[in-house]
Amino acid sequence: MPEKTIKTIKKKAVKVEKKEKSEKNLSILVYGVDGEQEKILTLPKEIFGIKVNPKVLAQYVRVYLINQRQGTASTKTRSEVTGSTRKIYRQKGTGKARHGDIKAPIFVGGGIVGGPKPKHYHASINKKVKKLAMIMALSDKEKNKTVFGLSDKFKDIDGKTKTIADFFKKINCVSEKIIILLPNMKKNNLILAARNIPKVEISDVMSVNPYQLLNADKVFFLEESLNVLSDRLKKE
Repeated sequence: MPEKTIKTIKKKAVKVEKKEKSEKNLSILVYGVDGEQEKILTLPKEIFGIKVNPKVLAQYVRVYLINQRQGTASTKTRSEVTGSTRKIYRQKGTGKARHGDIKAPIFVGGGIVGGPKPKHYHASINKKVKKLAMIMALSDKEKNKTVFGLSDKFKDIDGKTKTIADFFKKINCVSEKIIILLPNMKKNNLILAARNIPKVEISDVMSVNPYQLLNADKVFFLEESLNVLSDRLKKE
């Protein structure tokens, strides 16, 4: 068989192999309360399998952080400071510099020159870009293999912090930032058990944003949460 034909066959075989890999279902491990792997859960490709564009994520993070600024810092000018307007001493004959009232910026307790005043910080982002950033954040976490599942039995645990702390020790997640995504924020034992653990954040999938996902080292979903997340993204 000619060498060119062999090379062509090999190239086709490589392409087929790559195609098969890309078509494989995305999946995550689902952990039980005892820290053991219970099963494998399939993830929807349209949410966890898209190509990540860092520029879109950077744009979202920039807008999000700008909108977190309160802009409430404020200082008083000399006209706003409470105090007498009397000239503190006569203009001439003292050997000192001439001054007006005690509220002048040069004196301690006087007005501030060029200080901050309340300001409204706001930046907007297109709804489609916001949705895309959410999907890309999830895809980025899946690509880095930092997405995991939790059995729905976690909602019925005993509510003790030690139970969840021991679980994270078993799966080697003690010193990492973790976000647990619930179907909703109705009070349950999982929230009671995890809320006092440092670096563990609890949120529901209807209100979680891309910044929270990107800021976390590992993301944990309850099984039911994935269905709620899919419904949310379809509506947006």
